[in-house]
Amino acid sequence: MTSLTSDESCIFCKIVSKQVPASNIYEDETIMAFLDIQPLNEGHTLVIPKRHYVDIFDIPEDQLSQVHKVAKQISTALKKLLTLTA
Repeated sequence: MTSLTSDESCIFCKIVSKQVPASNIYEDETIMAFLDIQPLNEGHTLVIPKRHYVDIFDIPEDQLSQVHKVAKQISTALKKLLTLTA
């Protein structure tokens, strides 16, 4: 595994460290979720681990499971919200 706590050249690490602003909609000790600045659809959200990883193959299974769990929770909430406003 080649993970780092953060990478100075990574935009996601800059968002996690609050060097770059983001519209956060979820955050805990290991995961962050925020709205995309160029959304493909209303509610387009990025869910990331706070720790820097090279790619999906580098993320430990437990961390990746947590990312997917949070993504599902956010997706469910967004679906309800966007269905109500449609």
